[in-house]
Amino acid sequence: MHPTTEAASRPRVGERVIAAINRDPRTALHGTRNDAVLAAVLLAGAVCLALLTHEAQRPDALGWTLLVAAHVPIVWRRRRPLLVLAALFAVAAPYHAMDNNHTAVGPASYVALYTLAVTGRPLRTVVTGVAVLTVSVSVMLTVNTHQALELLRISGWVIAVLFCGIDIRYYRQYVAAIVERAERAERTREEEARRRVAEERLRVARDLHDLLAHSITLIGVQTSVAAHVLTADPERLDRTAVARALDDIADTCRTARGELRTTLEVLRAQDNAGVPDARGPLPNLGGLTDLAESARFAGAHVELSVRADDVPSAVGAAAYRIVQEALTNVVRHAGPKPSVRVEVHAGPGALRLSVTDDGTGPDPAGTPGFGLVGMRERARSVGGTLDAGPRESTDGFEVTAVLPTPAAPPTTTGTTLTSERTG
Repeated sequence: MHPTTEAASRPRVGERVIAAINRDPRTALHGTRNDAVLAAVLLAGAVCLALLTHEAQRPDALGWTLLVAAHVPIVWRRRRPLLVLAALFAVAAPYHAMDNNHTAVGPASYVALYTLAVTGRPLRTVVTGVAVLTVSVSVMLTVNTHQALELLRISGWVIAVLFCGIDIRYYRQYVAAIVERAERAERTREEEARRRVAEERLRVARDLHDLLAHSITLIGVQTSVAAHVLTADPERLDRTAVARALDDIADTCRTARGELRTTLEVLRAQDNAGVPDARGPLPNLGGLTDLAESARFAGAHVELSVRADDVPSAVGAAAYRIVQEALTNVVRHAGPKPSVRVEVHAGPGALRLSVTDDGTGPDPAGTPGFGLVGMRERARSVGGTLDAGPRESTDGFEVTAVLPTPAAPPTTTGTTLTSERTG
């Protein structure tokens, strides 16, 4: 790496200082090692202060021992701040009582007080500060009244250190709260993204099922028709019927290929932001006529009745897919030449549809598919309900759905299409 790049990537001094202030001292890396270095630096400073004083207050052998011992607890100041402060003052009290240099132990005492304030509760910090000042003044009064008054005069520094620690503690809590809110917001965005991905995958799965199941079923029926025409009476071959069956197969394949391409384009898209509708135009009630025509060609007698207008696009698409799957199930399971009635009527606040047939229905012992599940999911996607099951009074199967609409559409007279062409 180029030296200029390394210098640019290295954090600045100010950034390191801010990071140290924001970081909780109890969770800092190499905390004990850093505190040992700090204790050594404070001890070196204390020795210098003790040597610079006049000989009357210069420590003797016991005084030097107490001075060194007062700096040892600083190594564990992050783990047990209150115990460290108590140990330091337990050693410093006899040191001051011997009238040694009183300023030498000051820096270590300030560090211990600051650590207690920045890691403990404010009430405990204030009570401890008052106790420290009381004990210190009491000890100094027994030694030297002038030094006791001097200690009272500089007690403002002790209060300043304590309140500085409390202020930094509150600042760290504020920064931690901001970071936590940001992380929570990020988790919420990630969960929302995962939910959207899951919903999109489910939608694509439903679209693929509806498209492929319907198209493959029609192709299978049309192929069977063509094969039957070819093998029924080879000498009197109905070329027109065979050509019509093959043309219908080709049309079904083209339609399925187009819808499949649209679905795959959504899957391959990297970013749909800003695209009004990446899925292409949604199917609507206008396509029910083509569905009915396809089912008629597959051999069903279809009666279609549609009376609806100004239906929301999502509701229309859901109704289209439900009718598509219901007709696919009729062609597959209802037996030869079933009669089907499809009714789609718009009422006050809801679109009601039903698909009933008189066929044999699906085999109860067969492998269950995803058709009924997909239809119920379609209905729930727009806030509606769907019921499906055998008819109670007569043979056959019935699918009914109620899909709510935002407002009651205007009353219009739809068209009723009836045909008995068997294909």
